[in-house]
Parts: sequence; structure tokens; C-alpha cells
Amino acid sequence: MTSSETRPAVRTERREHVLLVTIDRPEARNAVNGEVSTLLGRALHEADTDPEIRVVVLTGSGEQSFCAGADLKAISRGEDIFPAENRQWGFAGMMQHYVSVPVIAAVNGTALGGGCEIALACDLVVAADHAVFGLPEVRRGLIAAAGGAFRLPAQVPHRVAMEMILTGQPVTAERALDLHLINRVVPAADLLDSALELAGVIAANAPVAVQASKRVALGISDGARAAEDDRWKVSDTEMITVMTSEDAAEGPRAFAEKREPVWRAR
Repeated sequence: MTSSETRPAVRTERREHVLLVTIDRPEARNAVNGEVSTLLGRALHEADTDPEIRVVVLTGSGEQSFCAGADLKAISRGEDIFPAENRQWGFAGMMQHYVSVPVIAAVNGTALGGGCEIALACDLVVAADHAVFGLPEVRRGLIAAAGGAFRLPAQVPHRVAMEMILTGQPVTAERALDLHLINRVVPAADLLDSALELAGVIAANAPVAVQASKRVALGISDGARAAEDDRWKVSDTEMITVMTSEDAAEGPRAFAEKREPVWRAR
């Protein structure tokens, strides 16, 4: 048994009032499987219910990838990649897990597909200068169904979001900063320190006031975000339509066979 099979897929470390959470699957570019979803969801729940934790910083292991999205190999084996403890938390244990504690993404590399959607679900984003962000799903016959298709247009100008969604092309960290998609771009070596410094500024404030402010800003009430309910219904319906299409099978197959896909529009 290899070390990657014995260590947990998500590590947590307390830094005073900050919980540092690391997706630790560098051999899989930190892709999300069932264990990641379960452990990440659990970490967010614990942070949200522990008065000593005032901020969460979420990052990925290694220097190449923040998160490559869903673990397609796990899916191909028939594994469930949603959290075992509470499926309502959604993909990665956080897409529909509306916690009051602020969450900062420290993006240490590529944030594509589900990885970009994780960043979109965070409150603040600090990125290494080599990071890239994108929703390439349409290039594989798929859809950004973990909130990306409606959260990206809510966070950047409409036509920019549409270009990113419809072309599947990523943007650099500097471009993401210009678009106000992220908060800061720093040298890779300074990423974690910069994210923790930002977390420390927040943690120094009154936690009750900070959490109440986040709930008001996002419209969170009783652990739900009513403004997104209809969006999720549309997204889930379209996901079923797309995932049962011939194109959805052709995209990943063409990618695996290293050829251009042949779309059938059905």
C-alpha cells in the first residue's frame, strides 16, 4: 500500500483562530473523490461550529494544481464522489454547504472545472502568480454543474463570464485579478503566508459580527441560500440532460484517446 493510499485526502491544521485545510492528493492533481468531499465537508462543519475557529484557508497540496475538479478515474470505477456524511453539502462537501465562517481559497496552481467552482464558492481568493482559472467542461461535452455556470456570471462581468463558459478557455491569475474574480496575486512562495495574513486580519475582528455580515451579504438563513435555489434546480435539470447525451460520452472518450471529439449534438 502506497503512502497516498494511507494518508487522508484532506489535512487540517489549526493556526490560532485559523483552520488551514489542504486537499492532499497531489498525485491526482488534488481531484475530488468521495473522501475529499467527505473530509472537506466535515472540516467546514467543524469550523462553522467551533467558536475558536474564525476563518478557514483552503489550499491544495503541491505547486501545480489547486484542484483538477472531479476525479474522473473514481467516477469511471463507479465510485460516489459526493460526501458520505451529508450529500446535501454537494460536490467537494462545500458547493451547497453554506457556512457562516469566512473561507479563503489559496490557489496554488490550476483551478479548472470543479477546482474553479471550489474557488467560486469561497469568500476570498488569493492566487499564486502561475495560477489559472477556467470552466473547460463544454470542451468535453459536459456542463459546469457544481455552481460554476451561474456563480461565474454573478462574480465577473456578464460577457466575460459567457466567453469563459462557452469557449471553455481559462484565464491567468493576473486576468482574474483584473476581473475582480480574485483578491490578490502573489509569488508562489508567498501564497500561504499571504492567505494566512489575510485570514489573520479577519480573525482579529469580532467573530459574531463577521459571521453575521457574511450571512447578510450572501443571503444565508438557517444554513440555506434561498437566492440560489432556483439556479440549482435549473443546473441539476440541465446536468441530467447533458450527462445522458451522446456528446457527454464522446468528450471524455476523445480526451482519453488524445483526439478531437466528434460531436453529434444529441
